[in-house]
Amino acid sequence: MDVREGILEILVCVVFVLEKWLLGGKFLELKNLVGKIIFKYMSDPISDMLSRIRNAQMVKQKTTNLPYSKMKLDIAEILVREGFLIAVNKLGRKIDRTLELVIKYEEDGSPKISEIKRISKPSQRVYMPYKELHPLQGGLGRMILSTPLGLLTDREAKKKKVGGEILMEIW
Repeated sequence: MDVREGILEILVCVVFVLEKWLLGGKFLELKNLVGKIIFKYMSDPISDMLSRIRNAQMVKQKTTNLPYSKMKLDIAEILVREGFLIAVNKLGRKIDRTLELVIKYEEDGSPKISEIKRISKPSQRVYMPYKELHPLQGGLGRMILSTPLGLLTDREAKKKKVGGEILMEIW
């Protein structure tokens, strides 16, 4: 047995163990690119999602894919409802599940999203009561909050009189 075959056999075992034990939907992303296995620890999956959207817009991609989570799906559905994305699609099953986001562009080719910012981070959480919620960018932007009623935009949170953690701002 050649050294490469031995290494490949070990890597196959490592992948099997990680799929069974570690990849229980937490923060590891396993990619297999051109025969190389790369492990990436994501300490903030929402920031990763926002970065993927920004990067896709910069190169004028129509879609971008990202690892699935319920929180990311809820955020994407809000972005579709508010008119910042065209659609969100769930792809794959179980461990291979991903989200496909269809990016929205203006008629002139400029992206619909001018700015997208993470506000509350794992290192510094930001909370706001509903009375302090204010219109963003003259009412053109939105804040997405995590509230006891689920994920809501700033307008919805104000109507329902509930505050929460400000996840992000978008305009």
